[in-house]
Amino acid sequence: MSEGAANGAAVLELKGIKRAFDQGRTQLEILRGVDLSIKAGEIVALVGPSGAGKSTLLHIAGLLESADEGEILVDGKSCMAMNDDARTKIRRHKLGFVYQYHHLLPEFSALENIVVPQIIAGRGRKDSTDRAKELLDFLGLSARATHRPARLSGGEQQRVAIGRALANAPDLLLADEPTGNLDPDTAGEVFALLLNLARGAGLAALIATHNPDLAKRMDRTVRIEGGHLIEV
Repeated sequence: MSEGAANGAAVLELKGIKRAFDQGRTQLEILRGVDLSIKAGEIVALVGPSGAGKSTLLHIAGLLESADEGEILVDGKSCMAMNDDARTKIRRHKLGFVYQYHHLLPEFSALENIVVPQIIAGRGRKDSTDRAKELLDFLGLSARATHRPARLSGGEQQRVAIGRALANAPDLLLADEPTGNLDPDTAGEVFALLLNLARGAGLAALIATHNPDLAKRMDRTVRIEGGHLIEV
């Protein structure tokens, strides 16, 4: 974790974020001036109806998509004017992503899917493998380490995806409906593991969900409404 995050400063700050999309001859305003601050150790639920802009906001916070206006700061560092290489470096070392679908590499085992992002980030193979084994053990998947995604259940695949997101010890976790494809019982189990890992690592987290029960398990909830973010 960075020094700024450890000292209680905001890990993620969004200031006046605006985003619109062309729709024929008109513009559809999705985000109309979003402000949000998340500190280390704080897990925030992001709620709102489909099409309200939850995924767009997560993509902007994760430096995967550009905002039209506003400011994005990760660990106090302004990211709006960064070039693609600088944004990639921030994503690789500071951010972890979990999506509704796991997006695992089908030709690699569960262990390898967690090792690969660490190798890309410059970590040695032995340390990467040790870290992957540690995460798989916590996620209850040690016995499935050599299995490829096709041999894993939906819940197991998503647990591997969580391990991959946390492999490089990010400061900020961004998750978009991370249990949306799972049955209720499995979703509850997987979400508990996600929360335990995030809290144990002291991460800041922004997690989009349609599930009110999951939202209640987080520290606070913000809602996208009319292009603005409202504390619930």
